[in-house]
Amino acid sequence: MPYKNKYNKKAASNSTKGFTLIELIIVVLMIAILTAIATPSWLLSVNIQHLNSSQNQIYRAIQQAKSKAKLRKETWQFSLREKDGIVQWAVNPAKYGEFIPSGIHWHNLEPNIRVDKYKNDKDEYETTLDSPGRKTITGPWRVQFNYHGNTNGQLGRITLTTQYTGKIKRCVIVSTLIGTIRTGREHSKSKNGKYCY
Repeated sequence: MPYKNKYNKKAASNSTKGFTLIELIIVVLMIAILTAIATPSWLLSVNIQHLNSSQNQIYRAIQQAKSKAKLRKETWQFSLREKDGIVQWAVNPAKYGEFIPSGIHWHNLEPNIRVDKYKNDKDEYETTLDSPGRKTITGPWRVQFNYHGNTNGQLGRITLTTQYTGKIKRCVIVSTLIGTIRTGREHSKSKNGKYCY
């Protein structure tokens, strides 16, 4: 009959309870690796969602300016600017002699959204919406609609990107004088020198 004492019995039962330090380290490392793999994909999807939401806001705001111009039988405009790194938009009645009227209410887009102001590899700007005769790449930008809902000669596009994913783009395009507005996204091949269409 083997000799059993209370210390051997306790030692045997303690070694079978819980996890060892090595097992805990392995589990923590596995969680860290999975997090490192998943985080960039998650951040990318969040940025794309912000970009899509901002594109939708701008599209609806331009449509609102067009509708108000027809409804109120006067010229209305959609205005866009960057202030302190934040893209802002407004819908307001146009004032003669003022590119962007003062005292209008601005709405902010998501903080990581930027207007694409740089030339692409075709030596073309992706953002082309501006005032006739006043071509700037820094903004502000606008499009005006007369009482018929037609543009006042300002065709072009606003192209948005994010602070962190510059290759992914969304654009809102005013493409005809009768005020046709459409949305677009980045493509790998250019069309008329633009990648967002």
